Amino acid sequence: MPPPDEATLISLAQAGDRAAFETLVRMHDRSVLRLALRIVKTEDEARDIYQESFLKAYRSLGQFRGDASFRTWLLRIVTTLCLDHLRRAAARPDAEPLEPSTGDEAGAGLEPPDGHPDRDPERALQRREIRRRIAAALTGLGTRERVVFELRHYEGMRLRPIADLLGTTEDTVKTCLFRAHQHLRSALGDLGGAAPGMLRSSGAPAPAEV
Repeated sequence: MPPPDEATLISLAQAGDRAAFETLVRMHDRSVLRLALRIVKTEDEARDIYQESFLKAYRSLGQFRGDASFRTWLLRIVTTLCLDHLRRAAARPDAEPLEPSTGDEAGAGLEPPDGHPDRDPERALQRREIRRRIAAALTGLGTRERVVFELRHYEGMRLRPIADLLGTTEDTVKTCLFRAHQHLRSALGDLGGAAPGMLRSSGAPAPAEV
């Protein structure tokens, strides 16, 4: 017998089937943890948000109506928790500047392994430096611009789902993405090329088409 599809799992979980919900968790846990890590930048905080996200999703599952995909609904919960976390952190009088994460440090194991690792050590070093520069440049963005950039370029999401996830318009998402690209072009101008090109050269996934 083939395993139940996602819609069936959601219906079962809404009816109280814990095993069905645990299957949904396994289907989406990497995306949830990866997104949390990219936004809050530290593994401990990302794992706390990961746990809180699935707890909130379980408690709110009865409110899911399928207006958006389950993944978009779940990532909306994650993003909201991350933004709340960043706002609380920024409001603390002892708040420290956000340290950039390159993906080579905490949480690096969350990314799928590179099937074609560089055999040229110099090229590998260059890729690491580009990743570090991109991560550092992203900390100079406003919170919304950074989240839009992360969702677009690292999660490969289209503009409409990003707008749905953030509860805003597609035009606002386009504006945020434009500002993010402008900022990265300015910050990384000495490396040459546009930000998306640098992302591809650094090993990040190319964004999905609009």
